[in-house]
Amino acid sequence: MTSTSASRPTALIADDEPHLARALAAQLAEVWPELTIVHVARNGQEAAEQIAALRPDLAFLDIQMPGLTGLEVAEGIEGATRVVFVTAYDQYAVQAFEQEAIDYVLKPVEADRLTRAVDRVRRALAKTVTADGANEATGADGDAGLDARLLAALQRLQPPVATTTGPLRWVRAMQGDLTHQIPVDQVMFFRADDKYTCVQTATAEYLIRTPIQELAAQLDGERFWQVHRSTIVNLDYVAGTRRDDLSRLFVRVRGHASELPVSRAYVHLFKAM
Repeated sequence: MTSTSASRPTALIADDEPHLARALAAQLAEVWPELTIVHVARNGQEAAEQIAALRPDLAFLDIQMPGLTGLEVAEGIEGATRVVFVTAYDQYAVQAFEQEAIDYVLKPVEADRLTRAVDRVRRALAKTVTADGANEATGADGDAGLDARLLAALQRLQPPVATTTGPLRWVRAMQGDLTHQIPVDQVMFFRADDKYTCVQTATAEYLIRTPIQELAAQLDGERFWQVHRSTIVNLDYVAGTRRDDLSRLFVRVRGHASELPVSRAYVHLFKAM
C-alpha cells in the first residue's frame, strides 16, 4: 500500500476536468494537510490502472469520465482503497453507496461540506476492520455527512411502488421545442447523458428527464435489459455482442452504428448469447 501509516494517508483524484481536480487537491490540502495526493487521473481507465498500481488509501472519483465511469472504477477496485465520489450529478447516489462509498459530495464542492466528508473519511480509516467498521465505511453511521440535496436524491431514487397498470408503454420526450409521444417498443435504447436521458429510436434521438433507475423499474424487464448503469437496451434491437482485446463486452444494436458497453455487473445476462 502506498501510505506508510494512518497519520499519513494517500489519495488519488480522478476528474476529466483538470481545473476541478486541481481545485479539489487545493481544498483537501487546506482541510487535510496530512493527506498525500499520489496521482491525478484524467479519465476512468487511468484511474483504475493507477489505483491498482499505487493502492492509495482513498480515491476521490468523479462519476462522468471518459473510458470508465467513476462507478465502474469503484466496482473494479480489488484492494483496500476506499472511495469518495465527487460529482455534479445527484442521481447516482444509490449506486454509489452500493459500491460502499464512504461519502458522496456534490459539486460545486463547498468547504464546509468537504470538511464533513474528510471527518467521515478519517473515522472510517481509523476504525478497526470489524463488522462495525464495515458498516461505518458504507455509510451506516448515520446521515450527518450528507447534505440536503443528496438526501433528497436518495429518497427520489428509491424504486417506485409497483402498480397494476403494467409496464410502461410510451414516453413523452422532447426534441428541440417539440414534445413527442414515443411508443416504448420503438425505442432501441435509453442512455443517461448529463442531466437528461436520451431516448434513441431508429430515426431520431429524444430527451426525457426520467433517471435510468426509474425507467428500469417501469419497463418490461423481459424486453428491456439494463446493461450498464447508464444504459437500458431493447432486446428486440440487439444484433449481437462483441468482446474487445481487454475482454470488455459490447452490445451491437441493429440499425445503430455505435456499440453499447456492458458493465461487468450485467455481463452474465449475455452468457447464453
